[in-house]
Amino acid sequence: MKIVRNLLAVIGFLTLVGIGVLAWRVAPILGEFDPEYPRVYGEFASRLLSTGDPGVAMMWAIPVEEGLSPDDVIESMKSIAVSRNLLFVGESPFYKQIEAITGESYRYVNFLSFCDARVGRQMLEYRNEYSGFMPCRIALVEDKEGRLTLYSMNLDMMIHGGRELPEELKTSSLKVRDTIRAIMEGGAAGEL
Repeated sequence: MKIVRNLLAVIGFLTLVGIGVLAWRVAPILGEFDPEYPRVYGEFASRLLSTGDPGVAMMWAIPVEEGLSPDDVIESMKSIAVSRNLLFVGESPFYKQIEAITGESYRYVNFLSFCDARVGRQMLEYRNEYSGFMPCRIALVEDKEGRLTLYSMNLDMMIHGGRELPEELKTSSLKVRDTIRAIMEGGAAGEL
């Protein structure tokens, strides 16, 4: 019995030492992270655990109000983008590509791209890897039951998920994030 107790004590001690070493090594790194990182990772983890899918956990999804057509939603999003100084830079009607390849009709799926070139330049001056976030994309997707939903990447992980961004880039990125969200919400409601 003494051996088991001593063995458990040693295991407990080694566990505490391991946690201490880990905290000693990780704390300085986390100290450089954006103050919002615990919230961002907490929300991501919560969505990941509830859905089991990292793709779902990374995305915003806003259902489109019934009665709105894809054209209504797109015109609404373009109008909101212009009013907020975000440039509509193109669309890729994915469903047409599928139809051209297969010869069969396909449900509506369209990728719309928006950009603020000034913010894009700031991102590229900071890190070339940030080009992967450009331009901002919103997908308008018809599900198998015919309902439309808007999807876009939640930009909080890019903005708050690591070392704090330079102040000007962070401010600009937050503005773009809020604008993309407003475009999605307004588009889903058919606002002009």
